[in-house]
Amino acid sequence: MTQHTTDVTTDRPDDTTDTVDTADTTDSAEAAATRADWWHDAVIYQVYPRSFADSDGDGMGDLPGVTARLPYLRRLGVDAVWLSPFYASPQADAGYDVADYRVVDPVFGTLADADDLVRRAHALGLRVIVDIVPNHCSEKHEWFRRALAEGPASALRERFHFRPGRGPRGELPPNDWESVFGGPAWTRTTNPDGTPGDWYLHLFAPEQPDFDWQHPAVHEEFRSILRFWLDLGVDGFRIDVAHGLIKAAGLPDVGHPEQVKLLGSAPVPYFDQDGVHEIYREWRALLDSYDGERIAVAEAWTPTVERSALYLRPDELHQAFNFTYLMTGWDATALRAVIDRSLDAMNAVAAPATWVLSNHDVVRHATRFADGDPDRGLRRARAATLLMLALPGSAYLYQGEELGLPEVTDLPDEVRQDPAFFRGSAQEGPGQEGTRDGCRVPMPWSGTRPPFGFGPAEDGPSWLPQPAAWRDLTAEAQEGDPASTLELYRAALALRRAHPALGAGRAVEWLPAPEGVLAFRRTAEGAGGAAQEPGGARSLVVTVNLTGRPVTVPAPGTPLLCSLNSRAPGADLGGPGSDAVLPPDSTVWWAA
Repeated sequence: MTQHTTDVTTDRPDDTTDTVDTADTTDSAEAAATRADWWHDAVIYQVYPRSFADSDGDGMGDLPGVTARLPYLRRLGVDAVWLSPFYASPQADAGYDVADYRVVDPVFGTLADADDLVRRAHALGLRVIVDIVPNHCSEKHEWFRRALAEGPASALRERFHFRPGRGPRGELPPNDWESVFGGPAWTRTTNPDGTPGDWYLHLFAPEQPDFDWQHPAVHEEFRSILRFWLDLGVDGFRIDVAHGLIKAAGLPDVGHPEQVKLLGSAPVPYFDQDGVHEIYREWRALLDSYDGERIAVAEAWTPTVERSALYLRPDELHQAFNFTYLMTGWDATALRAVIDRSLDAMNAVAAPATWVLSNHDVVRHATRFADGDPDRGLRRARAATLLMLALPGSAYLYQGEELGLPEVTDLPDEVRQDPAFFRGSAQEGPGQEGTRDGCRVPMPWSGTRPPFGFGPAEDGPSWLPQPAAWRDLTAEAQEGDPASTLELYRAALALRRAHPALGAGRAVEWLPAPEGVLAFRRTAEGAGGAAQEPGGARSLVVTVNLTGRPVTVPAPGTPLLCSLNSRAPGADLGGPGSDAVLPPDSTVWWAA
């Protein structure tokens, strides 16, 4: 078997061979700008701006840094870039506490830098999705500052959730809701005359008061914000806490001790209320009024994937993150079940499925899958990536996963910045001991010592320290190495773009496989379909060995790509008519 890296070969019906150069894996800018329904099978790369690239040497990533690295993303082979928040903010929660939604925070650059980034991305055939944070704002937002300064009589308080406290002197929170970051979801105010005042709701940090979406001014303000960024040219929005905007009438108690928070598996009165759908119908109409297939993607943590699908009905949003898939372990039975359930739920509303393994809020999958063994974690992460990229629908990548970056689990307490760590939830959250800093450590680009090219100076600062061991994981170190994770990603994305069976369709055709192995067929028209091309159907078979031992199976075709180096011990993929030995924790794509 050939380990494909910078060139990917694919079989054609006439037995000739095409070569796809990963240096030019995107469509032309003109084709990318006009393609309908581009988001149905797009590969979207999440950039966490403060940790991606620092252009001015202050230790914080910024928009000019992102712009300078866009050619890297084009060569990687992604279709779009999603940027986490870069708006004006006190940075109490890494920019998810927004003080002004129409201003770029100086730490990230200027509005002109944002405009330049969008234009440069479009020139490279990349689309740009930006975060929008509608559930809450910063305590420094003009509305909230005035609401506090003007006291209980302020009309602006109606745009937030201000409530009197319980108890004889109002000394207790209005209900039993808890913050996702730990502690009560309520903070008491002080009146202008110095007396104790009402309480306000913040499902996250106290610096992030929740908007009250029952107020029409909130609706109009966010329609205006969306128009502002659409007019600048962005291609869509990732909606932060899309499930949280509407709270149950009367703000009732949860009523049970095990509060279900961001990753909850049961209904609660502050998440996934049916009233959110009216908001997204308004937003969809606005998006559809613009040219160019502008989209909205929901961060919707819901009890079931079926509930997530409700956000994607034809007159609502375009995509929703598949957190059920993200949280599924390295287990063949569980993965097959969540794939089937996800496809069934999305097909019921005629929406594309999405697949994701890591983001800025969870432990990187190279560590989640490791079971204490970093080498095993990387093998499984590479195999999981090829599985994900072969599924029908859209895939999301998180910056640095293409380098095989693990979670940084030994950050000193004094450098941590995640508010969850400081709110007493260090043993509860989904991240590194309750904090998300471990997956946000700045990218290693080049060199042999920190900050690994993150900024312009060889010995410059970075807002979180990078491990010295990352010298072997930099983009520079992996460039051109056929065994590297970076080249595996480039090869997989090039083949996904070239092969009509990958990404397309709405189903998979499961094939018989030994216990612990997944096998399925993809065709250009989905499960069981035949692509109408000369020479018959073009299809691809995917096999995933999720066991810790080699497994022998009949080779379903000619191997195209393997998640492990072809020289891995025990690897013998053979060809049609022979047996293939699948290495432990590996995925193979076959032309069949």
